Amino acid sequence: MGKKFVVPFGSQHIALPEPLRFIFTTENEIIKTVSVDFGYVHRGIEKACMTRYKYQQVPYVVARVCGLCSISHATAACMAIETLMDIEIPERAKYLRIIVHELDRIHSHLFAIAHLTEVAGYENLFMRVMRDREYVMECLEIITGNRVQFDYSTIGGVNRDITKEVYEEIKPRLEELERRLLQLKDTFEKDYTLQKRWKGVGVISLEMAQTYNAVGPIARASGLATDCRVESEYLPYSELGYEMVLYSDGDVWARNMVRVDETLVSMRVIKNALENIPEGDIKVNVKGNPKGEALIRWEAPRGELLYYVKGNGKPVLERLRIKTPTFSVIPVMKELYYDQPYAFVPDITISFDPCLSCTAR
Repeated sequence: MGKKFVVPFGSQHIALPEPLRFIFTTENEIIKTVSVDFGYVHRGIEKACMTRYKYQQVPYVVARVCGLCSISHATAACMAIETLMDIEIPERAKYLRIIVHELDRIHSHLFAIAHLTEVAGYENLFMRVMRDREYVMECLEIITGNRVQFDYSTIGGVNRDITKEVYEEIKPRLEELERRLLQLKDTFEKDYTLQKRWKGVGVISLEMAQTYNAVGPIARASGLATDCRVESEYLPYSELGYEMVLYSDGDVWARNMVRVDETLVSMRVIKNALENIPEGDIKVNVKGNPKGEALIRWEAPRGELLYYVKGNGKPVLERLRIKTPTFSVIPVMKELYYDQPYAFVPDITISFDPCLSCTAR
């Protein structure tokens, strides 16, 4: 029997500065037991949307759930309320939502990729990915006016149009971004050290993904074909060249490659949307108050995002409930640490791209 140690990981670890803590018991540096403490930070966002803010303000409030996922939360809230109130948004608004949402997916994926390379010891690659991410951040700023809280989706459509001048300004940035994304994919496919470090580490089998109801890139890296973009009919992804990215390895490397490939798919969808965007209005007028209930599933960058809304005919919602992707993948994450060397913990954890800001509301 080897020497045993109890090792805390998070919430003040350099790889995980979030309110989530793991306690590992190791024997000769091999993990034998795992316990998880979510350490929720209750910010009262859901309660505020049920007491202080009218339903028209809710998309702007829930956008503050998370800086990286603000477009996902705002759009999901809008679609939930639109479904509840039977509001049909203009076709142009649907295309504009897709463009901005896929730009948001690219910048979120690049942030996750950069963080994963950082914990692997590749500081130079981390800086390169973050540099490339600036192109998509500039595009988002040009379109929406902001770099973090975009406040783009609104109930009934979107707040800003993409004019010819805006298109001409973002087009060269998108072309350069695509070129750099292709270079990035080539780097990950050929780098010997990263493949040795990530392949075969933290493997989630297809059966595990199904059993633990994994979502997003975590599920697709294990061959589980699930994506709310094609499982729902809120936005016309099927018209714009969307293709689901699937890997079967289920390890750290596969989870990273799913995100890399999805950035390229998002680029194709964005280009098709910009080239074929319909003419017309960008929003419709919304009248009345919500009455009834609705539940929608939306594909945030990290996976399935659920929004439940309930109205009783008053300006303030009776109920708002949010279920985030990170909350869905914590159970399967915990299982991956058993019998692994402690040195692999940062790579396994960051390959999930956990967002406790979304989860701790």
